[in-house]
Amino acid sequence: MPGFARTYVRWVDGFNMGLGRIIMYGLFVMMAILLWSSMSKTFFRPSLWTLELAQFAMVTYFVLGGPYSLKAGAHVRMDLFYAEWSLRKKAWMDSITVFLLIFYLGVLLYGSLTSTAFSLGYFGDHPFEFYRDLVVAFVTGGPDAASEVIGHLERSRTAFRAYMWPIKLIMTFGFFLMLLQAISELIKDIARLRGETI
Repeated sequence: MPGFARTYVRWVDGFNMGLGRIIMYGLFVMMAILLWSSMSKTFFRPSLWTLELAQFAMVTYFVLGGPYSLKAGAHVRMDLFYAEWSLRKKAWMDSITVFLLIFYLGVLLYGSLTSTAFSLGYFGDHPFEFYRDLVVAFVTGGPDAASEVIGHLERSRTAFRAYMWPIKLIMTFGFFLMLLQAISELIKDIARLRGETI
């Protein structure tokens, strides 16, 4: 395999492994939020923010933990036939399924970029132009100029009325990392088909 492919795999795998090990502790964050929710309902006045924040924490845990799960091979797999196959046949099947996963993640990434633009107040059909204008405004005029590009910020329809852009940005970042990790897995599958290891 070319050197750039090995470097790509090493960097993406290393980053997702490190992030995944940090995100593992998100389980304790969710537990703390839900524990406070139970305590506040029992002993105090119920908090409006707990349920929605627990949902946001769960999404963060799931989406940012996905690349780590993909790297570790911890995702659900149908082993009825797969377990008995040779390493070469497994590499062929993995390369086909990872290629399909890359297509699916590309669709998810585009959808999340569109949804994030909507949450930042863009209601048009060209989200990439919105992001370009936002970056140009921020670079040339700072935060004040960027705030002029941003429209009416989307909020949830709950009593808490949380802003939606932070969780949508996290989802976009997670889908991007998962796409990078899927490409890394494809490179490793191709290397295995060639009789190499990365």
